Amino acid sequence: MFSKNSKDSSSLQAASAPRSSVPSIISIDLTVQGNLISEGEIQLDGSVTGDVTAHALTIGQNGTVNGEIDAETIRVHGTVNGQIRAKSVFLAKSARVRGDVVHESLAIEPGALLEGHCKRMTSLPDASKAPKSKTNGAKSEDGKINLIVADTDTKPEAVPA
Repeated sequence: MFSKNSKDSSSLQAASAPRSSVPSIISIDLTVQGNLISEGEIQLDGSVTGDVTAHALTIGQNGTVNGEIDAETIRVHGTVNGQIRAKSVFLAKSARVRGDVVHESLAIEPGALLEGHCKRMTSLPDASKAPKSKTNGAKSEDGKINLIVADTDTKPEAVPA
């Protein structure tokens, strides 16, 4: 019961068990010039000039990011100047975002400022199984379809499913 072997195995189990990490905090009086990369959570109340990559990011009311953000979850209460790419994005009423937001889920409180485009991430279907449909545009070099609207009084054609 109290042999040396049982102690060694229990210490190995404790060392290999995943620990919950404490969030990294960038306090209000800290300015970072460079990129931040974390596999955990970051609470940002200071200023970052550079890109931020994290699992979860919370930007406080006094927090500022001048660069791109890539995270699983992001909550913005402060200022972001750059693209946000996250699965879940929440913009509080005090948020000031100047840049595009690429997201799966987006929530914006009344009063938040967003100057940029919002684009929902979706998984692209297999092109060989996609139904063929008519469009009134042409594909550009990047593969996007540019729609051409000639007359706003005409009714669109019904495309059979």
